[in-house]
Amino acid sequence: MKILVLGAGKMGSFFIDLLSFDHEVAVYERDAKRLRFTYNCQRFTSFEEIADFKPELVINAVTVKYTIPAFQDVLPYLPTSCLLSDISSVKTGLKEFYDATGFRYVSTHPMFGPTFANLNQLSEENAIIINEGDYMGRCFFKDLYSRLGLNIYEYTFDEHDRTVAYSLSIPFVSTFTFAAVMEHQDAPGTTFKRHMRIAKGVLNEDDYLLQEILFNPYTYDNVAKIRHELKTLMDIIEHKDGDAMKSFLAKIRGNVKQDIQEIK
Repeated sequence: MKILVLGAGKMGSFFIDLLSFDHEVAVYERDAKRLRFTYNCQRFTSFEEIADFKPELVINAVTVKYTIPAFQDVLPYLPTSCLLSDISSVKTGLKEFYDATGFRYVSTHPMFGPTFANLNQLSEENAIIINEGDYMGRCFFKDLYSRLGLNIYEYTFDEHDRTVAYSLSIPFVSTFTFAAVMEHQDAPGTTFKRHMRIAKGVLNEDDYLLQEILFNPYTYDNVAKIRHELKTLMDIIEHKDGDAMKSFLAKIRGNVKQDIQEIK
């Protein structure tokens, strides 16, 4: 299959490496310097090269802010039979965009990133495939993610956004809160250092991605839950209520235990 990857960033390069030995792969990247880190693929910097290549599948791996604009740029140069795909962690507006283009499409979300994940060992990582797209496109990515050992879930666009609002916004907000009150520690403890590594990784993400995840329409309710639990904890601390603290710890240990069992 002829596959065009849009963007030669970390995830774009990951898909190039993943697919280039089984398919004819090309990458389009405006910043020619980033193409230095790609191999075993054709490197394009003009739309005319895309037209000549005639891709059968486009994988849009650009920054979330430019996902739709990148599609809009290349659509005039694609065969009408080409299958569009994205790996965006924010799906807001994508279904409406896809439906308006008339192209077949498939939307997925590999729920890992180069910041934290070991890309050579992904058996503990997850991927979402949107079940509203092209059937054969879904089969392609399901086979691809299965071979990586990823745990695969199928959601609608709306279900995806609800899941992301929970699984990303809660840890992001918790990390932001930690970083907002953080002070320099000459002798940080192990827990502090682990939180620091997480904070650095999250804050290394694109500002627009962080904004879009937090502006997800389902994020507010999840953040409100954090505010409620934090208020409960503050009341316990203020009154030094040992019994209430014991009950609170039992509850949250139960939450963590249940989550671990569900993962297993």
